[in-house]
Amino acid sequence: MAFHEVLFPTDISRGSQGGPERRTDVVVLGSGHEERNARWADSRRSYNAGYGVKSLNDLNAVIAFFEERRGRLHGFRWRDHTDDRSCAPGADISPDDQVLGHGDGGRAGFQLIKTYGSAFAPWSRAIRKPVAGSVRVAVDGVEIDAADFSVDAASGVVTLDGDHVPGDGAVVTAGFRFDVPVRFDTDRLEINLQGFRHGAIPQIPIVELRL
Repeated sequence: MAFHEVLFPTDISRGSQGGPERRTDVVVLGSGHEERNARWADSRRSYNAGYGVKSLNDLNAVIAFFEERRGRLHGFRWRDHTDDRSCAPGADISPDDQVLGHGDGGRAGFQLIKTYGSAFAPWSRAIRKPVAGSVRVAVDGVEIDAADFSVDAASGVVTLDGDHVPGDGAVVTAGFRFDVPVRFDTDRLEINLQGFRHGAIPQIPIVELRL
């Protein structure tokens, strides 16, 4: 299974619908009380790209992209325009946006993460596909020059150069933009051109990959 480091057309993904999904078992007891169990530790996102197709040119671009990915075979990058940065949508990225971890005097690599919530049960999401050139890093609130760290665009791991390895207890933070690793969730595109001209929306399902 290969992953192609290529971005789905953003003009089309901008008009898509979708978002995170979780799996929870809910059992209602005879008393009316409930027992709930989370089947997934992490959420999984899914989208319908068909809502973003506004013209035959858009449709042709999706078909070409689908064929090159061989349907469900190869993964690719997807831009979720409602959640594509370490801060609030539309806000400026800051190197203090997200806490990645604490130094121990020897650790140089830190996984990019984004934490959702704060007070009750915050959830940390590993960010595997950062946007090249978007990552900013700070140690104890002091930003590090981009030349003094590297970012693995395929895994989202930030590695600080030897002279900037954080000391014991130092807080490492980062700000960034990111894409979602996904694949098509179908091996078949059913498109009715007659219906399309009258506003029918083709189903183009996209599902997040767990990497």
